[in-house]
Amino acid sequence: MAAKSFDMIVIGAGPGGYVAAIRGAQLGLNVAIIEREHLGGICLNWGCIPTKALLRSAEVFHLMERAKDFGLSADKIGYDLDAVVQRSRGVAKQLSGGIGHLMKKNKITVVMGAATIPAKGKVSVKTDKGTEELTAKAIVLATGARARELPGLEADGDLVWTYKHALVPKRMPKKLLVIGSGAIGIEFASFFNTLGADTTVVEVMDRVLPVEDAEISAFAKKQFEKQGMKIREKTTVTKLDRAKGKVTAHFEAGGKTSTEEFDTVISAVGIVGNVEGLGLEALGVKIDRTHVVVDEFCRTGVEGLYAIGDIAGAPWLAHKASHEGVMVAEVIAGKHAHPIKPGSIAGCTYCHPQVASVGMTEAKAKEAGYEVKVGRFPFIGNGKAIALGEPEGMVKTVFDAKTGELLGAHMVGAEVTEMIQGYVIGRTLETTEEDLMNTVFPHPTLSEMMHESVLDAYGRALHF
Repeated sequence: MAAKSFDMIVIGAGPGGYVAAIRGAQLGLNVAIIEREHLGGICLNWGCIPTKALLRSAEVFHLMERAKDFGLSADKIGYDLDAVVQRSRGVAKQLSGGIGHLMKKNKITVVMGAATIPAKGKVSVKTDKGTEELTAKAIVLATGARARELPGLEADGDLVWTYKHALVPKRMPKKLLVIGSGAIGIEFASFFNTLGADTTVVEVMDRVLPVEDAEISAFAKKQFEKQGMKIREKTTVTKLDRAKGKVTAHFEAGGKTSTEEFDTVISAVGIVGNVEGLGLEALGVKIDRTHVVVDEFCRTGVEGLYAIGDIAGAPWLAHKASHEGVMVAEVIAGKHAHPIKPGSIAGCTYCHPQVASVGMTEAKAKEAGYEVKVGRFPFIGNGKAIALGEPEGMVKTVFDAKTGELLGAHMVGAEVTEMIQGYVIGRTLETTEEDLMNTVFPHPTLSEMMHESVLDAYGRALHF
C-alpha cells in the first residue's frame, strides 16, 4: 500500500497538537493528526479540565458549609464522591467529543494509533487494523508528558495514586499524604482537604508552590493551614512501606528522620516527557532530561521536525502548548510567526485560594539586576471581595524603577486565575506603570485591586 502523503503530520492530539492541526488546516495545509489514546490529550481527559470540575464541586461544598455567613440556611450538607467524579468525567467527555467535531470541520485526517518516525518525513502508525505509512514535509511532535515516578514511591492505584487515580478515586481518603506542592499536588490536596480528608503536603523545596513569589507562597500556606492542611517544607519522603489498607511514610528533614501512617498517598513530583519509542535518537534529535531541545520557533534541528508543548520543556502549561502549535503551523505554512516570550505566559493554580502569576518574582527581578518598585493590595480593602465573602488575598506587582516596565504580577485569592490576564495583556503590549494608572477599572470588581496594587508601587494607593 502506498504511503499517504500530507503537508503536515502532528503526533499527539492534546492542546498543543490539535490546535497546531487546526491552524495548519486554516492556512490551507493538508493535515493528519495521530493520537494513541484520547483526542484532547491529558489536559482535556485527565488534567486541566476534569480537575477544575472536581475543584468546582469542592468550592460549592465549601460555600454550602458557610451558608450561615450569607444569611442562608443549608441543612444536612453532604456529598456523593461518585457523583462528583461522574460530573467531572462528563465535562471531560463533552469536550473530548468536541475535538472530534473540530477535526471533521477542518477536514483533518485523524489516525488513532501509536506513531514512530522511521526516517525523516516518514511516520509509521500502529493501529487496530495494522500499520499505516504516512509521509509529510513537516512533522510536529506534540506527545506531551506523564507523571514522574520516583523509586520506592511508585503508584499502585490502591494505596499510592498518581493524578489519574486521584481523578477517579475509588474511596474518599481519610488520612492523605500529598508528595509535591506544585500546581497538581496543591490542587488535589485542596480538593480532598475541603471534602474532609486529613491532609498533609510534603515539599522538598523551602516553600509550597515553589515557583511562585515567596510572599504569595507564604500567604497561600497560611490559608491552607487555616483550612486544616499540614504543610511540611524542606522535607523528603525517602520510602513508603505498604501494608493492608495503610502506608507508612518515612520522612527526612534537617537530618532527622520520622515516620507517619496514611491510608492514601498522592505522588505529584513532576513530569517526564514522552520521548521514548518514537525513533528520535536515530534521527539525531537532541534530548535533554526527557525533553526535546528546540529553538525559539520549536525547530528540533532535524529538518522538517518540530516539537511543541510539554515535550519541548517548561513551562508545562496547556496554553503554552496551544500557542506554540499555532506558531509552528504558521512557520510550516511560510507565514511570519512571532516566537513566544516565556515571561508573558501566566501560571494558574486552582486551589482554594487560587494563585496566579506572570513574569518575574520580586526575588528573580532583583537577581537579574533590576532596581524594583513593588506594590501590594489586600483583598480586605476591596468592596467586591468583602461582598463576595472572600476577604483573604492579595495582588502584588513588580516594576522596573528606572523604566516603569511591568516585570511581574502575582496574586492569591478568589478568581485571580481570571484576573491575571489583564497583566498578561499589559506585558504583551509592553505597558508601563503610567498606562496602568491611567486605565479606568470598573467598580465594584476584584480587578480594581490590580489598579490599586500598581498605584501602591508608586506610593499612590487610594484605599489602603
